[in-house]
Amino acid sequence: MSETANYSGKQYLTWQDITNLVSKLLGQLNPNDFDCILAVTRGGMIPACLVSEATDQRNILTAAVMFYTDVGETIKDPVFLQFPSDSLLYGKRVLIVDDVWDSGKTAVAVRERIKMAGGHPRVAVLHYKPLKSQFPGDAPDYYAAETDAWIVYPWDPVQGWTTLGQGASQA
Repeated sequence: MSETANYSGKQYLTWQDITNLVSKLLGQLNPNDFDCILAVTRGGMIPACLVSEATDQRNILTAAVMFYTDVGETIKDPVFLQFPSDSLLYGKRVLIVDDVWDSGKTAVAVRERIKMAGGHPRVAVLHYKPLKSQFPGDAPDYYAAETDAWIVYPWDPVQGWTTLGQGASQA
C-alpha cells in the first residue's frame, strides 16, 4: 500500500544539491569527534563516502538494513541483513550516516544496536522529516535540511541514470 499521498510531493535532487547538503552537514561535524563512520545501506552509502572523503576518515563500516520496499512502502521493522561485529563498535565513537530520517525507525534501530555493542553513536542525515518521525523528542544529531517531501536522490534509478544493459540516454 503506497503512502505517497502522505507526502507533500516528490523532490528530485541533483548532484549539486547533494554537494550543498553534504557541505551543510560537514559544517556541523568535528571529524575529531569520531573513530569511524557507519554507512547505512543503501541510501547512506554515497553521503557516507562524501563525508569520509571530506573528513579524511578511512575507517568506514556498513550496516545493510532493509526497511523501504517502494516509495512510501515499508515493512514493519528494519531488518539487519549485515551489521558490524560488536568488537568493531565497542568503545568507538560512531558517526552513523544515512540519507534520510523519515519515520526514524532505521536510524533508531541502528543507533540502539551500536549502543548495545558498547559504542557511542551519533546520527547524521541529509534530510530530516520531523512530521513523519515516530520518535517525538528524538531527532538526528546532525541534518542538512528539513522536509516533508518524498526525496528522490540522484543515485535513485528512477532518475533515469540506468536500466540494466542500457546507458542513461537509452533508459
